Amino acid sequence: MNIIPLGIWGGYPKANSATSSFLIEHEGFHCLFDCGSGVLSSLQNYIELDQLDAVVISHYHADHIADIGSLQYSRLIQYYLGQPSPILPIYSHARDKEQFEKLTYKEQTQGIEIQKNKSVKIGPFTVTFCPTIHPVYCLAMKFTVDGKSAVFTADTEWSDKLVTFSQHADIIFCEANLYEEHLGKSPGHMAGSQAGNMAQQADVGQLVLTHLPHHGDINEILNEAGKTFSGSVEIAEVGKKYTIF
Repeated sequence: MNIIPLGIWGGYPKANSATSSFLIEHEGFHCLFDCGSGVLSSLQNYIELDQLDAVVISHYHADHIADIGSLQYSRLIQYYLGQPSPILPIYSHARDKEQFEKLTYKEQTQGIEIQKNKSVKIGPFTVTFCPTIHPVYCLAMKFTVDGKSAVFTADTEWSDKLVTFSQHADIIFCEANLYEEHLGKSPGHMAGSQAGNMAQQADVGQLVLTHLPHHGDINEILNEAGKTFSGSVEIAEVGKKYTIF
């Protein structure tokens, strides 16, 4: 399994960048995790849009779905040009019915409901889900293939359930949107020390920080995570291929 960060920012993208998102690959299958602002542009550095086989959406905040409409329109344009692609499945929860219904578009994309207690098979991956603590309903996800697993926390505060969910994952891509002084002041997010502590308690192999803030020095978040996690920790690097085998 290969995982390529497409963006690392929370809220909105910095110049020439994208919000937190990932391309997950295995044996020629390409799955996109979240599709916020700037993601579609970044994705095309690695694959053609018609090579995308599936999309999974953690929740319906704009920084996780803003480029869905553009993705749908790209497939419609290819259809008009006589180069249709198979219907693209977009997996997400249906707690927000209005947003979920928008995932289905003109026989180009099809929304498929995911639920917290049901695993789904997406290409070669078995994907399981865990609700997070966030102002809107949001699902963390674990992708497992050939006995290896990667966890994506999406947006969340500290959650004991998420620690259990992440146990012994080979790698965890964990949100770290807060500096230590902002803990408790911004609901639905974690600081670096908490991300590190989560990885430590879950006994994961590697910690990668994402969904980062635009202000301050994000290396401070990295340093705090390193104080509470004894394993390998780094800030997600756009374009880097994280390989689990």
